[in-house]
Amino acid sequence: LACAINFASFDDCRGEQARFDAFLAHQFQESVQDDPLSLHFLVRNPENYGITEPEMKFPEYSLEQLQKDSEENAAILEELSSFDTSLLTSDQLFTYRMMKDTLETEAGSKGLELYNQPLSALIGTQAELPTLLAEYTFYNRADIDHYLALLSQIDTYYKQLAAYEQVQADAGLAPSDDTIDRILKSCKSYLIRPENSLLTETFASRLNAVEGLSDAEKASYKAKHLTILKEHFIPAYTNLSKALESLKGSHPEAGGLSTYEHGREYYAYLAAALTGTDSSVDALKTRIEKQMQADLSEIRVRLKEHPELVRQMTDSAITLSDPDEILQNLQTQIQDDFPALTDTSYAIKYVPEALESSLSPAFFLVPPIDSDGSNTIYINEKASTEQNLYTMLAHEGYPGHLYQSAYFNDREPVPVRRLLACGGYNEGWGLYSELYAYSFDNGLPEAVKPLMRCSEASSYGLYALLDICIHYDGWDLATTTSYLENSYGFTDPESAREIYLAIIDNPGNYLKYYIGYLEILTMRQEAEEVLGNKFNAKSFHQFILNMDGASFRVIKPYFQTWLMTEKLHV
Repeated sequence: LACAINFASFDDCRGEQARFDAFLAHQFQESVQDDPLSLHFLVRNPENYGITEPEMKFPEYSLEQLQKDSEENAAILEELSSFDTSLLTSDQLFTYRMMKDTLETEAGSKGLELYNQPLSALIGTQAELPTLLAEYTFYNRADIDHYLALLSQIDTYYKQLAAYEQVQADAGLAPSDDTIDRILKSCKSYLIRPENSLLTETFASRLNAVEGLSDAEKASYKAKHLTILKEHFIPAYTNLSKALESLKGSHPEAGGLSTYEHGREYYAYLAAALTGTDSSVDALKTRIEKQMQADLSEIRVRLKEHPELVRQMTDSAITLSDPDEILQNLQTQIQDDFPALTDTSYAIKYVPEALESSLSPAFFLVPPIDSDGSNTIYINEKASTEQNLYTMLAHEGYPGHLYQSAYFNDREPVPVRRLLACGGYNEGWGLYSELYAYSFDNGLPEAVKPLMRCSEASSYGLYALLDICIHYDGWDLATTTSYLENSYGFTDPESAREIYLAIIDNPGNYLKYYIGYLEILTMRQEAEEVLGNKFNAKSFHQFILNMDGASFRVIKPYFQTWLMTEKLHV
């Protein structure tokens, strides 16, 4: 239709579309070719995507490389702009807009490359990389060799990270002593006997999955693996810890990004990149406060009208506590309001006790685009309780990340969209799913469900609000503690300090969850208002899922089109 309107020939359309497809394929290949670890988790059969066997090494991490990446992004954006969008298919145009939005947003970090934080206590490289290595699937003998080659270079990679941290410190951008101590605690979790390592625990079972290995070959691989852990993995964490220790005193007092020279500028970039919105930081803050006020007001009104609900909230509990039973229940509960999936399988694994204090409460490992449908959810027993396990598995499982990932793979979109996915979209959907689970048949009294949902939503909102107040407005520990005490009755100063430090460690992280959720919630509320009793939850969820991880800047025009179509259709 676009070609007809622009009087372009069929050959012109076909030629431009073919050129764009080739461009996307090339960008995907270039993005993953130099990062074999990410490649392994992205696609199971890279040869099907025109990717040759990469050199087994970790990607370079340095200020120079980050600056080079910034220049390359600018060149890609210039090449992208050369396409005649009127000749592209609607699907190609969507990918074009996703890529353009991502590249334009990333341009906001140019000159601020030293503000990157590869290390942090909970979600930093040093905390998450071992889990990725432990989940490095062996499909064949070559994968074993590739894994061992990567593992043997982890000390070299961590040396680069340590050098980057030193360059940051030299520029006056060192992390605070408190932040360093928390990263060191995370490192210490991996400084245990190699025989007891998480990687050792999983290595044997991964070997057993490879057909044709003799017992002698397995024994040889195990010996080599243990040697690499002793000679490379342990030294990697030991030397990184020493390097971080040497930085202590460079920035002794804990403070948010606003305490650094261009910190507020960098936070504004983070807010745009992570949330996927076009709102200013101040506007985001206003939105958070407005929604928190609405949720807390709903709680107050309901409790005033029905005082007995206070006791019910205290006494009520979700009846299911077994993770497998919960996931089975959730799959049943979502059938009315969410699109159907092809069959999916999953494995539930538990974070080793030694790592419980340094990893998230739960996390989902996204399978390859061309996977066999298997999925893995990790549960941190120390950080989860029976009361929150149900909603937490809704976030990580159904209808959250596992469901979202399976839906994405079922649609077989162009692979580059996985690389362009916005954190606010993904985590916003996860939080939306988590809070949605309160409406399911889960053992809670009907009158209690909205109260608990509003209460949990407000908790996320509080962290998002503090994220802005600390990193952008410049709140220090005393101001944060006073606010928590006066506004929310926090009487334990140590708890307030833990919240303050957790937010300092991960700027923008809490913001992307809550703002992403707010964006989805706002669109739903608008759809309900416009469509009235003809609103269909399954149709709305299908629309959101069909957006394939795009930022909300990209999604909003499509939402208005969808809304008008639904209005005419119903």
